[in-house]
Amino acid sequence: MKIYGIGGFNEVGKNMTAVDLGEDVILFDCGLFLPPIVELEESEKVYTEKGMRRIGAIPSDDMLDSLGLRNKVRAIICSHAHLDHIGALPFLAHRYNAEIVGTPFTIEVLKTLLRDEKIFLKNRLRVVQPNSFFYVQGKRKKYRVDLINVTHSTIQCSLLALHTDEGIIVYANDFKLDNSPILGKKPNYERLKEISKLGVKVLIVDSLYSGDNRKTASEKVARALLEDVLLTTTNENNGLFVTTFASHIARLKSIVEFGKKLNRRIIFLGRSLNKYVSAATRANMCPFRKDIEIATFRHQLEKQTKKINKDKSKYMVVCTGHQGEPGSILDRLSKGKLPLNLQSQDHVIFSSSVIPTKASIDNRQKLDNRLKKRGVRMFSNLHVSGHAGREDLRDFINMVNPEHIIPAHGEHRLTAPMVDLAQEMGYKDKKNIHLINDKQMLRF
Repeated sequence: MKIYGIGGFNEVGKNMTAVDLGEDVILFDCGLFLPPIVELEESEKVYTEKGMRRIGAIPSDDMLDSLGLRNKVRAIICSHAHLDHIGALPFLAHRYNAEIVGTPFTIEVLKTLLRDEKIFLKNRLRVVQPNSFFYVQGKRKKYRVDLINVTHSTIQCSLLALHTDEGIIVYANDFKLDNSPILGKKPNYERLKEISKLGVKVLIVDSLYSGDNRKTASEKVARALLEDVLLTTTNENNGLFVTTFASHIARLKSIVEFGKKLNRRIIFLGRSLNKYVSAATRANMCPFRKDIEIATFRHQLEKQTKKINKDKSKYMVVCTGHQGEPGSILDRLSKGKLPLNLQSQDHVIFSSSVIPTKASIDNRQKLDNRLKKRGVRMFSNLHVSGHAGREDLRDFINMVNPEHIIPAHGEHRLTAPMVDLAQEMGYKDKKNIHLINDKQMLRF
């Protein structure tokens, strides 16, 4: 058995791993590397496979061609709906005669991406419910794969457990251990313990925050932070604007519930919010849909923002732009490009953290400076991470008890602390803990 780290082992994003079982190959995830896309000028944003390869935004899966493995790929299994895990599928999936598998929400988001890019894939899209399993048909045999429910900063995320003759491979990229999720089920510890007893050969694990000595807080903590600000600082005369990750459906649920307590009409502005809310609705995972209005296209935005501007105190605006992305709703509001004026004492609430890339840091700093000039009150970092901290990872490894560990999801300065943690737990560097690079292979 060979495991190839195709992407996500030298950067945060571009996640893709290949498992070569001889006659059959199974892929985990197929994600984007977002910084080079964010840095493109608006006029340059033509999304094609060739263009995405040129800027390094998609995994270098052409290595599978040179190894003679591409035609052996039987399935592409998605862990969850974030773009750094499924965003490259519209550009690369056509290269494989393989089905694409994911939970209902993940597949609905993928369908939306395909519609947006006007791309038709011949690949079968296969929906598998959380906490269930399916079989991948190989050339001569079937392989069982469990989708084990886990919590993260979007819904219906899965730990993937591939059963092979050599033992089970667990792909745990991304997750946190939240026993009090706001939406969806808590992690399926019972199934993880069962998998452990069957024997986990290899654990490929999200190590982004393996160097942070913490247990990552529950989403209920972010909900409490929002409640504290929204229900104690907001008064009936404020304009109220909230921004967060569009894919964070549980966070949006909390925001909407507090907006209702304030007796405000809740308006969602921005295409990405519409994209994820619509996908959640189709997956029956959007309990707040009837409580909101959504505006996305130019004429809708013009109409809604003019209406809101007449009496901002009646509305809560949930909008895109928490990273200061050029062209986002908050970016345009801060530049006066929409008929809705940000004024002194309006509240702008960032229920998010700044993604630690140069483009995001620079964009957000420019946005903050423009908002300060307008005199608005800003509330930042009303957020908790979706990634496990060092002590969560310690508990997780003890639960899964893998024979080998491969740290994933970041450059080595971020994932190397996982090697130290594993050594604390009795693993030996380069013997059964393996810090690898993109395009590197391990044989088991």
